[in-house]
Amino acid sequence: MNVEKCIGLDPSSGQVVRVHLGPVLEAVEPLISPPATDSILSPGWIDVQVNGFAGVDYCSPVTPVEEIARSVHVIWSTGVTRFFPTVITGSVENMAGSIRNLAKAKATLAREGRAMEGFHIEGPHISPDDGPRGAHPVEAVRPPDIAEFNRWMDLSDGHIKLVTVAPEWPGIADYIENAVRHGVVVAIGHTNANSAQIADAVRAGATMSTHLGNGAHTVLRRHPNYIFDQLAEDRLAASFIVDGIHLPPAFVKVALRAKGVDRSVLVTDAVMPAGCPPGRYRLGEVDVELHEDDRVTLVGKDKLAGSSLRMDRGIENLMKFGGVSLVEALAMATRNPARVCRVRARQRGLQPGERGDLVEFRLDREAGRITIDRVWMDGERVFGPA
Repeated sequence: MNVEKCIGLDPSSGQVVRVHLGPVLEAVEPLISPPATDSILSPGWIDVQVNGFAGVDYCSPVTPVEEIARSVHVIWSTGVTRFFPTVITGSVENMAGSIRNLAKAKATLAREGRAMEGFHIEGPHISPDDGPRGAHPVEAVRPPDIAEFNRWMDLSDGHIKLVTVAPEWPGIADYIENAVRHGVVVAIGHTNANSAQIADAVRAGATMSTHLGNGAHTVLRRHPNYIFDQLAEDRLAASFIVDGIHLPPAFVKVALRAKGVDRSVLVTDAVMPAGCPPGRYRLGEVDVELHEDDRVTLVGKDKLAGSSLRMDRGIENLMKFGGVSLVEALAMATRNPARVCRVRARQRGLQPGERGDLVEFRLDREAGRITIDRVWMDGERVFGPA
């Protein structure tokens, strides 16, 4: 078995360490007389909401497996070693076909399939109202259907790990309980629920809020409202899109203070135009446009439709206007999503026995800019020079 070695700063301990890297971290040695180095080491980053990337759409049943593989390589270059391909609201046939296609890719692709840690199904059981629905097509929004969920589980070969629902639907408690029995994490999102409905969903087993602060009305009553209710609910973790577009800096700072770093998860909510030139693209069953300022909107409308965010830029933004340290920002991209979304191998940091997923990067602290140098998954280098 080939074991690689790399040296860099472990920001959690403040020590320069030598990591012996195989399928798991074989050893992590603090160096007494370390060489000068700009390298920083982190466990591989995890993104639990990726609708597509590099021109590849995960919400299409006809996306070629080879194209999915190509997109994974681009995702690796951003520091993400494991991610949840995400299927959004669509027709019964389109969603089933997209899930089947992702399952085929996961089963067919040796390395790239392992990077697809599980699937996230965002919708279709969300609010039909303008605002909370976001860019999801209203004609495809529908009530919760346990039979449809069970079919998804069969089509995915059991790889669905996260579903996002709105708690105001009749019968949602039974739906949530069924999903939880299957080992699936249930998140609240794209909702117009009242306080009692959110509380009922949590009692039924919901444990997370999806991209909190987005998928909401432009104007909300001061209180109560569904954002405050979720912020105040200690049993709910929350994910955030920190691209400087979806959420203003003040909201990010307040939300992180309310949730605490330990219950906060960084996601990109990237869609297929991410990493592509500005222009028009097809996302699932809707047309979107990537603008020069990095916004992704429905064509002809000022309605956000996912993001073009990279995870490394999200970590930069957390430090820039979220008021958190590098260690805290990294936790939101590693340990927290692993715990909240029940990723198979929990992350405790750079410790022997942990997964052999590693990111080596440099941070220009003055500019607040991260440069990814090398990335490993299961001890195999998937990005960067030898």
